[in-house]
Amino acid sequence: MSLGQRVSSDHQLARLLQIGVVLEEVVESRAAHHLESLPADERETIDDEVRALLAEAAEESAEHRERLETLVDDLDAETVAYEEINALVDAQYGPPEDTDGVLYDQLCNEETAYKFYDDLIEAVEASDAEFAIDRDRLLETLYDIREEEREGVEEVTEIMERRA
Repeated sequence: MSLGQRVSSDHQLARLLQIGVVLEEVVESRAAHHLESLPADERETIDDEVRALLAEAAEESAEHRERLETLVDDLDAETVAYEEINALVDAQYGPPEDTDGVLYDQLCNEETAYKFYDDLIEAVEASDAEFAIDRDRLLETLYDIREEEREGVEEVTEIMERRA
């Protein structure tokens, strides 16, 4: 995904931040459901490293979601409730077949989030619009989240390489 333009208004910024909230809700929901949705024999073979990765991913996404929701609230906009997204994730995505599927899915989630925040930062930086929220606070939040997503990509990649 590429934003390919500048963020020119509070309304547009709020919409983009809302997309970030939904993205984080999907990642949080999927990470939380991966272990419980694996077949029982596969669940038993998941090691502590993968369990910790998924728990950390769900926790991190929840924290990112809350930080983004604060920015959206400051723009006097609303977000979609986590419960609504969680129900959609349950209905849309089938369970992964094995540990490799879980790791691959988590890697895709982390990469997608990183790219989204990278593009959003670029669009905000390219803009000369005045926002109702402090630009430095906005960018600092987005930089922090992007960095944590980059670290997530690296962590999943390292685990996958060790398992290869």
